[in-house]
Amino acid sequence: MYVEVVFPLPFRKAFTYSVPKDLSAQVKVGVRVIAPFGRRTITGFVTNKTKITNLKEEIKSIVDALDEKPIVDKNGLKFYKWLADYYLCSFGEALKLAMPYGSEVESKRKIIPDQKACAHLLSKEKNKSSTKGTILKVLSEKKEISLSRLQKLVKKKNIYSSLRTLQQQGIITLLDFLNSPKVKAKTVNYVKLNKKIGEIYSVFPELERRSPKQLKLLLELINAKGAGLPVAELLHKTSSSKSSIDSLAAKGFVKIYQQEIDRRYVEQYREEHRKLNLSKRQNKVFEEVLNEIKIEKFRTFLLHGVTGSGKTQVYIELTKKVIEQDKTALILVPEISLTPQITSRFYNVFGDEVTVLHSRMSPGERYDSWRRIFKRKSSVVIGARSALFAPLKNLGLIVVDEEHDASYKQGDMIPKYNARDSAIVLARFQNCPVVLGSATPSIESMYNAQSGKYKLLEIPDRIDEAKLPLITLVDVNKERKKKKMENIFSKTLLNKIEERLKRNEGVIILQNRRGFSTQIYCTDCGEVEICDNCSVPMVYHINKNNIQCHYCGLIKTVPNACTNCGSLQLKYFGTGTERVEDELEFYFPNVKMSRIDSDSISKKSSLSKILLSFGNAEVDVLVGTQMVSKGLDFSRVTLVGVISAETTLWLPDFRADERTFQLLTQVSGRAGRSKNPGEVIIQTQNEKHFALQMVLNKNYKGFYQKEIADREKMEFPPFARIALIETKEQSNEKAKGAILGFYNELKKFKNWMKISSPSPAIISKLKGQYRYQILIKSSKETDAGGKVMRKAILDSFVEFNRKSRYKDVRLFFDVDPQSLI
Repeated sequence: MYVEVVFPLPFRKAFTYSVPKDLSAQVKVGVRVIAPFGRRTITGFVTNKTKITNLKEEIKSIVDALDEKPIVDKNGLKFYKWLADYYLCSFGEALKLAMPYGSEVESKRKIIPDQKACAHLLSKEKNKSSTKGTILKVLSEKKEISLSRLQKLVKKKNIYSSLRTLQQQGIITLLDFLNSPKVKAKTVNYVKLNKKIGEIYSVFPELERRSPKQLKLLLELINAKGAGLPVAELLHKTSSSKSSIDSLAAKGFVKIYQQEIDRRYVEQYREEHRKLNLSKRQNKVFEEVLNEIKIEKFRTFLLHGVTGSGKTQVYIELTKKVIEQDKTALILVPEISLTPQITSRFYNVFGDEVTVLHSRMSPGERYDSWRRIFKRKSSVVIGARSALFAPLKNLGLIVVDEEHDASYKQGDMIPKYNARDSAIVLARFQNCPVVLGSATPSIESMYNAQSGKYKLLEIPDRIDEAKLPLITLVDVNKERKKKKMENIFSKTLLNKIEERLKRNEGVIILQNRRGFSTQIYCTDCGEVEICDNCSVPMVYHINKNNIQCHYCGLIKTVPNACTNCGSLQLKYFGTGTERVEDELEFYFPNVKMSRIDSDSISKKSSLSKILLSFGNAEVDVLVGTQMVSKGLDFSRVTLVGVISAETTLWLPDFRADERTFQLLTQVSGRAGRSKNPGEVIIQTQNEKHFALQMVLNKNYKGFYQKEIADREKMEFPPFARIALIETKEQSNEKAKGAILGFYNELKKFKNWMKISSPSPAIISKLKGQYRYQILIKSSKETDAGGKVMRKAILDSFVEFNRKSRYKDVRLFFDVDPQSLI
């Protein structure tokens, strides 16, 4: 028996292995196996199984199988194959997304050096900064080190020949060992009665006299009516010791055994369950989607409903119908900030049928959630983009809430997929409808709806007769001239905040920047304090009294003088959420306030606790980044203030206007979601800007019409497919050489698409690596599905690898990028 196995590595082919007889029944297509690959042993996926092979060379055997049943079925394999082809990664890299987090097995290589011998060789080495010199220096200082750690310290991957030489000289020993999975099922000691109750009662008098603690334990176990109890819990409840249970076990009265427990993520946020009836508009949307659910037909719906129109309730009612048909539902939300409220509402209706998946969960909780879904113990999954790969069977509905949100795009890891677009393809393979919901649909989605590719559904009004808030633009330049500015606040906004606080109503303040000051500037030499690893300014954090880089995480002490010229004339510019919070505390000293940004909600459940306090009127004002603009639904919020509308507007990106319109419309929608009218104050330096005027007039259609005309003129999506090719390398020369080498191959295809000349990225250095980019545009008129563009990239990549002296530099392909920065 032979199998084809793919690995989560950048190789675009499968590798053939033989299957030992004892594993032949277990090894099936879609099962993970452990197999030798080069110098190591790693986890891969079986994609094909056959009894014959045409290979002549020696065929290695797989070591073990990790799964009893396939974790990816035939439809799943088709989906991951599409993902790999579309986003230009290997099949194995795509399938890695299907693996439960931390469950893969991989061999590691450990190096045990003779430190004295390494130091002696180093002293003889002429060029101590060479690769060999660096290796010897590291090994002379370490008793043992992993290969991967040594590669990082040497800043070079290919050090095998140097290590082989040292091994042959007897100076180092190389050890290979298999790492256990990072997470596995958790078991706990349980105890239960092992004899009939009558027999146990007969020894009570003796136990009462000699061992009262043992009697106490038995009484608790009798109360459990035959069920087992966790040993730790029982000992704590009865204030007993483990020796008491051991004595009872030795006498045969109780049995101690191990039981697997389910690590469930418990959301701290709770809402009262309210029975809601759908309005006429909501019901019309519900019926449209329900028709497709009943006939198990794929169709994409774009639900354009204003903020507060009750989209979540529509999702809940549709999910009820899906469960009635013995099917499952997948609800995607863009960020962790949306999860507490929507999760609470689904839990209120579906109870333990709901499983949550997101990055704030512990590895054990994520693993147990995955297993719960795999074993079909959950029929509703809610989570951020990675929940798309949950092992749900028999899908009946996919919902992508806030479909316009950029965080659905994976930008850091390979494959760089878009969860919204991938969800549509998954629904097609599963023959189920997909609902894309938003108050501010992306330009691409609305274009697809207008052209008939998607079915457009609209809810133009808020529920419960609530009205959309009154929006006011405040020009801070004019206010400053009139002396109506108090630092970063206009008097208009401060007065409105004061009014709301007197009425005990909720206030949300948006400033889409973290920290206190966003840059430190020297007035003598004009230099800004820049990160050592990235070409971005360091941000001052007053709470921790340090400066931080928000890209690489570098932390430094606050400089007393300019690091460039030594001048003491330093100015702190820009406004972050910490400064907003600090100034509000000055103007309203007795106000209860909380901040929501990635600094303040890093601890588990901290966001849920803040939202719970805000909902219960224990907190009056929420200050935050774009997190406060998404999904928050509190009837007590009647005022939203925006400190600076320009934080996203001035970005050099073709989606900057769209992002600004969406952010401001979404955050405005947090106000006035009940009978109390809402108001929004937006501070700006450019009140006449088109995007801001459209926000002011609540005119999505007007914004869409102008934006779609601009996109067509500039040949951007939805009229063209775009891809971003990027090189990243610690050597500027190598990064530049690699992008030029790739461009020379790619430009052969310039008759079929537009290819920009290579240029440094807008953030030209990131995490110590220099970045260069090429932007490709391929018209949808001639290349509707992007096949021509993808073929050009892959063919150029093959030629680049064959010819270039910079082929060791990693190239990154980003199909349909959400940002060009």
